[in-house]
Amino acid sequence: MEFLSVEIDKPEAVNFILGQSHFIKTVEDIHETLVNCVPGIKFGMAFCEASGACLVRFSGTDQEMIDLACKNALALGAGHSFIIFLAEGFYPINVLKAVQNTPEVCRIFCATANPTQVILADVGAGRAILGVADGSKPQGVEDEAGIAWRKGFLRMIGYKA
Repeated sequence: MEFLSVEIDKPEAVNFILGQSHFIKTVEDIHETLVNCVPGIKFGMAFCEASGACLVRFSGTDQEMIDLACKNALALGAGHSFIIFLAEGFYPINVLKAVQNTPEVCRIFCATANPTQVILADVGAGRAILGVADGSKPQGVEDEAGIAWRKGFLRMIGYKA
């Protein structure tokens, strides 16, 4: 067994969701979930088939995001994993619960725009996602200025009144 990490390759402003499911039907069901949650959403998703032809199956509404999803799914190579890339201006907070509630979805490893390393175990015949390193380490604990910044930021972007 070999342990390795794979960095998610993406533009800085692009968010993604990395998860695990259990059935090829995931591709079409997640597609339907996303377009039902956010009309006009631009995304690409790829799913690593774990049996049969063992292909990367894909879907989406934006070719650039579809290409990004396929490229990263191939790099990860973990059976039954899926990755969804959301084009700029679309965010996991608007779709995450619906994706989690898709019947085939077993788990979500992360939903982020941060630089991310995926930690894998390669057992020869297949790979398993052990976890993710999402972003950077904390540099300290927020103070009053940090609290004020956080509250102001959430209001500036429209997530709080």
